Amino acid sequence: MKIQLEKIRADEKSSFRLLHNPKLNDLFFWHFHPEYELVYIEGADGTRHVGEHISNFKNSDLVLIGSNIPHLNFDYGIKGDYRKEVLHISSSFKFKVFNEIPELNDIDALFERAKFGIAFGAKTKTEVGKMLKKLHKLSSFSQFLAVLHIFENLAQSDDYKLLHDNPVKNSYNQKQQERLRIIYAFIDENFERKISIEEVAAICHLEKATFCRFFKGATGNTFVTFLNQYRISQAKRLILSGKNITEACYASGFESLSYFNRTFKKIANEKPSGFRNNMLK
Repeated sequence: MKIQLEKIRADEKSSFRLLHNPKLNDLFFWHFHPEYELVYIEGADGTRHVGEHISNFKNSDLVLIGSNIPHLNFDYGIKGDYRKEVLHISSSFKFKVFNEIPELNDIDALFERAKFGIAFGAKTKTEVGKMLKKLHKLSSFSQFLAVLHIFENLAQSDDYKLLHDNPVKNSYNQKQQERLRIIYAFIDENFERKISIEEVAAICHLEKATFCRFFKGATGNTFVTFLNQYRISQAKRLILSGKNITEACYASGFESLSYFNRTFKKIANEKPSGFRNNMLK
């Protein structure tokens, strides 16, 4: 499945878009969108893949994802019965409401932290999960108040962890987003084989040097660094799915096990074997 710039239509009668119990477990949907996303899932063990972060969750998960941060649907590959609630909040609502009303300053600060990706702990998951599961039954006005109450709880919680050490860069204009969507889709479809910079530059209709300047300016990374980061994220997913390290190496597009081990250690700050052992724990 290609990475996609997802276009989200808000409900005409609401400032938010609520997806009640959407099931995408048979779809590898690696995507991004300008809207902030609060996702809650319960009754399942799965993989949390947000930006460059990848880890497992047990039984339930509650994550706030910032604008334009690529992420995988949290129910991918899950079997059996589970429940999921997804709430989208437009970036304009964040700036027009949370940023402008003094009483909502704490919520505005929460949304600033969302640039890192935020995963919440057991106590907050239980409290906010109950609230999210009731949203679809409420009238528009009651839903609006309930959503503010949800974000108030999240803003006041100290039961969370940031998923990245630095904010995930998301300052793309519309033309950059479309060009990056094309690049990400190409990488997602071809990462298992050798990819040259010239080949990717050509699909963007750019000269190699121009492409390199654009990509570094838009993402903060060189194309080779980004490609390696993406391949390592895929290798982590493969290891979590039960592949051994050698299988994960070649299936994620690396041609040398020694280079794979060095790159994994550089990007993940641990060896592939260490990552596998920590996840098993």
